[in-house]
Amino acid sequence: MRILMIAPQPFMEPRGVPFSVYYHVKVLGMMGYEIDLVTYPIGKPVNLPGLSIYRTPPIPFLHGVKVGPSLAKIPLDLLVLLTALWRLCLKRYKYVYTHEEAGLMGVLLSWLFGCKHLYYMHSDLAQQTVSSEFTKNRLLLRCVDAVQRLIVRKADAVIAICPDIAATAKRIAPEKPVHMIENIAVDEEMPPGNANDVAQLRQRLNLGDGPVLLYTGTLESYQGIDLLLQSAVLVHAASPEARYVIAGGKPEKVAKWRRLTEELGITDSVCFVGQRPLEEMPQYTALADILLSSRSKGTNTPLKLYTYLRSGKPILATNILSHTQILNPEVAMLVPATPEGLAQGALELLQNPGQALALGESGQRFAQEHYSWPVFLEKCRQVYSEFNAGKHLREQVYVAQ
Repeated sequence: MRILMIAPQPFMEPRGVPFSVYYHVKVLGMMGYEIDLVTYPIGKPVNLPGLSIYRTPPIPFLHGVKVGPSLAKIPLDLLVLLTALWRLCLKRYKYVYTHEEAGLMGVLLSWLFGCKHLYYMHSDLAQQTVSSEFTKNRLLLRCVDAVQRLIVRKADAVIAICPDIAATAKRIAPEKPVHMIENIAVDEEMPPGNANDVAQLRQRLNLGDGPVLLYTGTLESYQGIDLLLQSAVLVHAASPEARYVIAGGKPEKVAKWRRLTEELGITDSVCFVGQRPLEEMPQYTALADILLSSRSKGTNTPLKLYTYLRSGKPILATNILSHTQILNPEVAMLVPATPEGLAQGALELLQNPGQALALGESGQRFAQEHYSWPVFLEKCRQVYSEFNAGKHLREQVYVAQ
């Protein structure tokens, strides 16, 4: 059975939605489905069983796409729509799976060609537009909200990636089948970093012998990088040997935040390494004494948290819904989304290694029980089997206990 999947993303790039697309495609391939994926011309090659990638024509001088809404996405999404339309004209597809804003394409294409439409709701598009600070125009925000509501109401079923997104979908369409399938750690199949590689990494980054606090992910404004760097000033004053490692972010974002470290006088305490290959991340995680998530806005769960939990290292995160949907005080240090809160939490963990160890071990057990590959695989198999078999989808909102 062949599925048309539409993902308006740079596939593959090391960030949230592309990772999620990758693992859902992997499950579908394992189940014996053939997946024709329509996506951007940007991204690294991917080889998975059953997957055929159909990239849109490249646009001159457009070599990257920022996280969230952007003007660059407008011509790219138009090409995605035309490419998907062309695929549907060439072959008969019974199922169309769409991610993010491609849900609107799914509404149109499923109506034109009589396909069943499964929508992956990675975020609330209206809220994402606000969090990304793309626009403050009220009329445009209302239009985005209307589009989100239309997508959810017209889709045959919805897959949500966290409790808040699932609740949003149910508020929009109470009778709609909504399935919550959380993401998983992106390094689950990778071996842990070995001691020699970690020692060489520490030496290469000139980190000295002090504790390392690691942040991984994009460097967008909603990630609270400003709060994190301001907290580093306070931590440095109390623990001068501590070092912050920031892994991720496009070069222009790295340059922006590096300028802030210069203004704050902490350039020797903060090391920016930019985007790193996925295979290197176990080394960075093994290097860390504390794992950081300083997000200040939004409600969808950061993908990094699943990797953090699996690592067995203590997590320091801001006490906002984006985190508390899956984290609690038994598995993470949750602090106010302020520089002072982040600094106090970091110092408490650094000064109490026993507490840090207990949090890390508790988080690891929690991840194994709720967010492992077998759990993810079983949830996906159940939803896909029912949806693709044409059975009536009963309402199933999976909530981690």
